[in-house]
Amino acid sequence: MYYQQLKDKIDNRSAVLGVLGLGYVGLPLAVEKAKAGFKVVGFDVQAEKVALVNQGHNYIGDVVDSDLKDLTAAGQLVATTDFSKIADCDCVAICVPTPLDEHFQPDISYVSSSADQIAKYAHKGMLVVLESTTYPGTTEEVIMPLLTQKGFTVGEDVFLAFSPERVDPGNVVYKTKNTPKVVGGVTPKCGELAASIYRSVLESDVKVVSSPAVAEMEKILENTFRNINIALANEMAVLCNRMGISVWEVIDAAKTKPYGFMAFYPGPGLGGHCIPIDPFYLTWKAREYNYHTRLIESAGEINTAMPEYCVNRVANMLNEVAKPLRGSKVLMLGVAYKPDIDDMRESPSLELAQLFTEKGCVLTYNDPHIPSFKHKGLQMESVELTDEALADADIVVIATNHSAYDAANIVAKSKLVFDTRNLTAGIDADNLERL
Repeated sequence: MYYQQLKDKIDNRSAVLGVLGLGYVGLPLAVEKAKAGFKVVGFDVQAEKVALVNQGHNYIGDVVDSDLKDLTAAGQLVATTDFSKIADCDCVAICVPTPLDEHFQPDISYVSSSADQIAKYAHKGMLVVLESTTYPGTTEEVIMPLLTQKGFTVGEDVFLAFSPERVDPGNVVYKTKNTPKVVGGVTPKCGELAASIYRSVLESDVKVVSSPAVAEMEKILENTFRNINIALANEMAVLCNRMGISVWEVIDAAKTKPYGFMAFYPGPGLGGHCIPIDPFYLTWKAREYNYHTRLIESAGEINTAMPEYCVNRVANMLNEVAKPLRGSKVLMLGVAYKPDIDDMRESPSLELAQLFTEKGCVLTYNDPHIPSFKHKGLQMESVELTDEALADADIVVIATNHSAYDAANIVAKSKLVFDTRNLTAGIDADNLERL
């Protein structure tokens, strides 16, 4: 009975959809659901975000400003800090952060807190979908017990599924609407209901798998695959430098093969909300099964060592011109973890800044997308990128390859340049080294 009632509401767009967490994942999802004709309620603990949404002011790069403004003006999308309004929703999606704690163990406190609120206000005929990336088992081990303790029977009078977010900030081709979705329900009916929502909202395929654990593991596999291959690229970069070979030219040649090779690139470390974090969720969970994820952990060691390696390369370049690292003026270009976005979550530039500061450098930075930042007690503001600023620095470190950066001018006006992102591809100069 409850299944069919909810299915009918989804099909005729009368279902009220809730989204918990209005960040890089939640807000684009809420907007797409509202654009599809559903009434959407966005929940967030940050009153500032809620106010911005209700005023139609966008703060996420992947959301079209006019879409948000039109939807909030029409009342199709509303935001609130009042979680009791979960009771008015037919379906709720959890899109909250899942960071690591100081011991590199999963911190699912945001998921648990959201699940507590949902369980508090849940009603029969409700669907709950977890989208936050987490370790396999979270949906059934953390969320489901909260619902059953309230007297619900999952699969009969409430429904529960996991559907991993797939968000790539700044991607101009794939957005929330056209990225394929994976759904795993606790029961077949749970999976069918969750899939029916995404099929109503998205233009992409929706693949239904047999359980939430499969969907949770699938998401971890996606990002672990990238983590390991980036580690290979980073290890190749270190070796190629010792051998006097350009790793960038090697990769460029290798990717001419139309099969059996996928290009990954080195850099000063890993950044973003998924790739540096998700593999640690799996290594943590694997211990429960007495399994040691050797390859994943080795990749993690390689990637986390890259900031220190880059600082050492900078020190060696300065040493060649009789300058110590301590006291040298370092101008770092880029704090965002990838080009042309304002997202600095887990950015290796933050670690670079910390290391340069600890080693006594006079550090300044420029980022056209990030005017200021705070990290581990370090607080900095972006300086204007002028010819004078380039010339004044003892070395310029390109940490993010923003399209706004003029590589030729940077090399021409700087004393030394260390390029960690191959922004200077094609430029040959005595004052330039690439990772």
